[in-house]
Amino acid sequence: MVLVIEVEQLTKRYGETMAVDDLTFTVRPGRVTGFLGPNGAGKTTTLSMLVGLSSPTRGTVVIDGSPFASHPRGLRYVGALLDARDVHGGRTGYDHLAALARSNRIGRSRVLRVLAEVGLADVAKRRVQNYSLGMKQRLGIASTLLGDPPVLLFDEPLNGLDPEGVKWVRGLFHRLAAEGRTVFVSSHLMSEMEHTAGDLIVVGRGRLIAAETLAEFATRGTMPSVSVRTPDPAALTGALVEAGAGVTAQKDGALSVTGMNAGAIGELAFAKFIPLHELTPRVASLEEAFMKMTGDSIEYQAGEKR
Repeated sequence: MVLVIEVEQLTKRYGETMAVDDLTFTVRPGRVTGFLGPNGAGKTTTLSMLVGLSSPTRGTVVIDGSPFASHPRGLRYVGALLDARDVHGGRTGYDHLAALARSNRIGRSRVLRVLAEVGLADVAKRRVQNYSLGMKQRLGIASTLLGDPPVLLFDEPLNGLDPEGVKWVRGLFHRLAAEGRTVFVSSHLMSEMEHTAGDLIVVGRGRLIAAETLAEFATRGTMPSVSVRTPDPAALTGALVEAGAGVTAQKDGALSVTGMNAGAIGELAFAKFIPLHELTPRVASLEEAFMKMTGDSIEYQAGEKR
């Protein structure tokens, strides 16, 4: 079963506060789609409306053409991790999943299977109140996998995980997408999204900023450039400027060159008998693109405004 998430003119207002403002996007299967935005951008509110925990003020949000609430056994349809801490602390990890399984007519063998998959088999009988944040995250991920659903939603799934856990989750998302599932991940960790997501939905103050591939979005960060080191920066700068390139001297002694690719720079330096010690194309980072595109949407900015 291949399911598509479709959000159309989604709007959510709380009194005078507009949490989500006329948001429209599509999340397709077979890809990990990152959901990015500053704090207060409306990501969690959008995910809550996706699973029926909150009703839109206006607009629609459907999965395979139907709202989540229309499915009586929801965990077989959509698995969602919205808050890993939202668990009854007096229950064991096993009992928490067993209760979810029973309410969705899922066999207990599946409970044992997902506990093993997320690495909690040895602590399944321990009360959740004694779990670390990372263990609660793993338990939350187990709950999303419990019904073997075609659609999976994760809100900040990496919080509290150690490096091994982060690597495991990254591999899990890639595997789920490779199986043809729809994987939608909200996160503020730009470095992880660079390694995890193929597509991005970026929002700010509840409005859509971008809906495109990660590679397309990253190119918005800065003009492509090449880092060049030479024992004769003055001669190389003159030759590059004469050829129409832009050159900026960096504090570490390197030259940042725009308007000319690495191959052309190397050929020019060779023709001018100028030795080069470094010639490195610089790729824009996701973080640079994110800061550039969402700078006007940050609700709480630290530091003095100038």
